[in-house]
Amino acid sequence: MIGARRICVSAVAVLAALAGSPGPAQAQQEYEPQLLSATGDSPLPPGWRIDGTGGARELVWRAPKAVPMGDARVEFRTGDRLLGVPRPARDGRTFRLALGETRPEQLPGLQVTAAGRRLDAAADGTHSSGPRVARRPAQAPANGVDPGRAGSYRTVSGGYDLDPVRLPGFDTPVEMTAEVVAPKGPAGSRPLALFLHGRHDTCYKPGSEDDVTGDWPCADGYKPIPSHLGYLRDQQLLASQGYVTVSISANGINAQDWQAEDAGAQARSSLVRQHLARWAGWTAHRSSAPAVVREAAGADLSRVLLVGHSRGGEGVNRAAMDSLYPPPAAEDGYRGPVRWKVRGTVLVGPTIFGQNPVADVPSVTLLPGCDGDVSDLQGENFVDGTRGIGRGTALHSAVYMVGANHNYFNSEWTPGEAVAPARDDFSTDPEQPDPVCTPGAATRLTAVQQHRAGATYIAAAARLFLAGDDRVRPLLDGSGKRAPSADPARVLTHAVGGRRNGGFLPDGGAKVTGARLCSAIDPDPDVACLDPETPGSSPHFAWWETSQETGRSAVDLKWSAPGTAARITPTEPLSLRDSQKLALRVLVPPNTTGTKFDVSVTDSSDRRATLGSVVADGLPGSANTASYWAQELRVPLSAATRAGLDLRRVKSLELTPRSRSGQAWLMDAWGWAPGMPAVKAAALPRVDVGRTIVEEGDSGTRTYRIPVEISGHGSGQVRVYVLDPDSGRSENRLVTVRPGSDAIDVPVEVEGDTVYGDDVAHDIAVKAVRGAVVGKHRGGLTVENDDPEPAITLSPVADRVTEGETLTWRLSVDAPTAVDIWQPVRVLPVTEGAELSTKDVDPQWLQEWSGDVPDPERPLSDASLWVWLNIPPGSTGVDFAVPTLHDQVAEPAESMRVALTDRHAEPLPDGPVLTGTVLDKP
Repeated sequence: MIGARRICVSAVAVLAALAGSPGPAQAQQEYEPQLLSATGDSPLPPGWRIDGTGGARELVWRAPKAVPMGDARVEFRTGDRLLGVPRPARDGRTFRLALGETRPEQLPGLQVTAAGRRLDAAADGTHSSGPRVARRPAQAPANGVDPGRAGSYRTVSGGYDLDPVRLPGFDTPVEMTAEVVAPKGPAGSRPLALFLHGRHDTCYKPGSEDDVTGDWPCADGYKPIPSHLGYLRDQQLLASQGYVTVSISANGINAQDWQAEDAGAQARSSLVRQHLARWAGWTAHRSSAPAVVREAAGADLSRVLLVGHSRGGEGVNRAAMDSLYPPPAAEDGYRGPVRWKVRGTVLVGPTIFGQNPVADVPSVTLLPGCDGDVSDLQGENFVDGTRGIGRGTALHSAVYMVGANHNYFNSEWTPGEAVAPARDDFSTDPEQPDPVCTPGAATRLTAVQQHRAGATYIAAAARLFLAGDDRVRPLLDGSGKRAPSADPARVLTHAVGGRRNGGFLPDGGAKVTGARLCSAIDPDPDVACLDPETPGSSPHFAWWETSQETGRSAVDLKWSAPGTAARITPTEPLSLRDSQKLALRVLVPPNTTGTKFDVSVTDSSDRRATLGSVVADGLPGSANTASYWAQELRVPLSAATRAGLDLRRVKSLELTPRSRSGQAWLMDAWGWAPGMPAVKAAALPRVDVGRTIVEEGDSGTRTYRIPVEISGHGSGQVRVYVLDPDSGRSENRLVTVRPGSDAIDVPVEVEGDTVYGDDVAHDIAVKAVRGAVVGKHRGGLTVENDDPEPAITLSPVADRVTEGETLTWRLSVDAPTAVDIWQPVRVLPVTEGAELSTKDVDPQWLQEWSGDVPDPERPLSDASLWVWLNIPPGSTGVDFAVPTLHDQVAEPAESMRVALTDRHAEPLPDGPVLTGTVLDKP
């Protein structure tokens, strides 16, 4: 796959042991044909087919076993192109995607992926998974303050269950259920931490080992999975330290977010703000609060921390955005006043499908090194994506936790702790155990170790963002300190923002010599930062919506001998004044050791100083992990001061390799000083892309425009990608946006006709570049086909032949169409007389159409002959031909029956069942 780094987890591993793992209950079992397409030379690989309902063609993939409900999106791709996000069936195995006008021959290299890992095929066995035994990073020195230690506050706990709320785009109301753990009142007014879980199964059948569903509300005999109770240990730690905590349930969103274009981010934000509004009301009118809230200390809504796990992370990020920059009213499920202030967010193994972080709200992002769900660790964009957007004073920290998986941060997703079926989300082939993440490996954490480490770093964020205790900052900002409460976890951090200034960024026109300026996402391996064939992946280069992106760059250094400097020269000199050190974010290949550089800077007067040397060891990694992750390396600026450099005008940065050979990537470099500045959100414009649905009409050409709302204040820049509906390629342009303007103007011409076709989506995707925020990042204009589906018939052409001749039926439509028509036909058992056998037909034909062989001889209807016939655009029919064989055996007339079927291989109730007869040759 080009454009996204593919993590090489085998299909066997991804679907490992799913016969005993939780998956959605099978409400409807689909027929499994051996051949899922129309011809023997079909462009569709095994497991795929094209069918349709009501005239809408769909690309269908059926997994060999149920795909567990998770947070990463299941996506259909062809090569480096995203086809779309398919709709899951309730059986957990079948996924469907509307095709539009895409032809089968336009679908080479079909793939099913989730966060960069393949679901539909085994990994390339030629890729080494790394060393047999992974090396643990060295233990960092202990920090002076350990936030993982319990505090002295007595606590109270309990739940509340309010009337459900309706959210835009969702048919079923969403629950308002939560669990509170807080200091026991009276204890003054205390900061509030709100937890939001991610996407998980919603219901389970008590007493079963694997009977779970994604329904809401739960069916009779099933109970809700209490995902919101999975953070009780985190809540208890925070409550003992003086924080009011509430963890909210979002099962109603999880059951319905597959139909939301933003995967439920806006709905989750609405739910968070609905709860915050209730807390604001209870603070003002305490007698109206639930009992547990009345028993607890009062909540200080001016100091709010939002904690989100997985899709919950993207949800609380959107809630922080919506609290500062209101979303379009029609899309929002909360329209009341904002009576709270979000001081920070903690994002645990988060998704960020929109790559739209909130730059002026501080954040900590936990990246689990063995995440088997959001395995590309796309949450790194909550750090990288904030550069240059807002004021730059908010600290954005990435916390890489070696050996942690996705699920074990939530005890209700952890086997042995959860009331419902649960699993380890990181699975590998038992015959090729992963050296880093297989349970029992030296680098893999147990569930207890992982949850304790997670709670410690959540508490660190609360202490820094809510209590203003700068003593915990070294645990989060790349200073290389550890919290002993998190032992034995190995945790590494880097950050942007805070008291960093300057900023050597590869983007924005910087000149690079002695190295290569590479692109995070590009289909050309010579341009991309990581070759697509490289085992493993990088969180910094996680895929977005397009196969090529502008403005996401790094500096790629590769050397076979020491001494050749790489120089980065920004367009204008930078100021490192008031900085103590230069902080570089550098990634080196996993499992490498001793990569060493000298670091030098030059000012505008060409005075040059070598600041010192830095050494980096690669993270433990394998072909299954996203371990190409940047570490923060610092050198003092004192040498530059002694050399008389003007640190107000530094014009270039040099990295000179001192190790014999190697490779590294520079993400950026900043002037660094300790401390945390005051954070004030900038007044920014906000962009939201809508969707308009129109009918094509019968004639003429009409021009429509993709709906885009620009709100907020001030002006900023965004990059707009216009996606071609046929090729999937994109063109982009930089646009300056202001509230109320129509700066993003994308016209779409629609030609009317009277020929049956498919719906076509003309989409755009938008990403903030400078001084702007983006809410709903993708939308467009959908042109609906308004012409009737043609009538399909099956009729005999030659249905009584002599052996050695060909039985033939004609599949016809009553009018040509603009798209492929796919219709399944099934061979049924005969009801009287002798039936043709597998040895009565051409063996090559049998192999091509059913994947079967003649032996042992059996009735033809037992050979899995359910085939999909294709009538190409502009044609009115296609033949289904069955070549028979002449033999020397005298036998009576033999026959076969064929019928049109639905997508489940059931004969159409009003369709004829046709019989073909083969006579013995005289």
